[in-house]
Amino acid sequence: MLLCVKRWTASLLIIVGALLVVVTVAPPRWYAQALSGLWTASSGSTLIVLGSDSIGEGILGESSYWRCVYAIRVWRESDFHHLILSGESEITVPMRNFIVCHGVPEKAVVVEDRSTNTHENALFTAQIARLLPGPFVLLTSDYHMWRAHRAFKKMGLAVIPRPFPDALKRFNTVRLRWGVFIELLEESGKIVYYWWRGWI
Repeated sequence: MLLCVKRWTASLLIIVGALLVVVTVAPPRWYAQALSGLWTASSGSTLIVLGSDSIGEGILGESSYWRCVYAIRVWRESDFHHLILSGESEITVPMRNFIVCHGVPEKAVVVEDRSTNTHENALFTAQIARLLPGPFVLLTSDYHMWRAHRAFKKMGLAVIPRPFPDALKRFNTVRLRWGVFIELLEESGKIVYYWWRGWI
């Protein structure tokens, strides 16, 4: 019995050690790339940007901040007429303030502030988008695009994916790699859950 426990413990330590080496030295960029899909510089009439996080008191979380930064860049280099922000109001209001402060016309910004997850992003945004001209371009983090794109498709709204390098960029910093790896594991769990619920 004691020998069996020692073998099990040794095997577990080997697996953990191997995982530590793999994630730290050679992080799974291939998986983030697979989730992002094709990289496009597509333009359209309406840009859809999904909110992510907030640290409260009207302050953007890191992921929402980078989604805003790339939304501003895409807006400046393209010929969009409308921009839809989708997410809870505590996230979308500071996002709107940030992008308007950086040159996106306030009258062009439409806020969908009821959604609390990606499924609701697609559900509520589709209702708004049908009142606006297409084509529709969806901007979100690379690792989030696979699920988000399919959630919108499930709601009957055709969107052109335009991911930006979120996980892939953070993989370049060694101290951030484990956090990104855990986010990818969480995203994988969400994909399975969304598939089970019939949301993708």
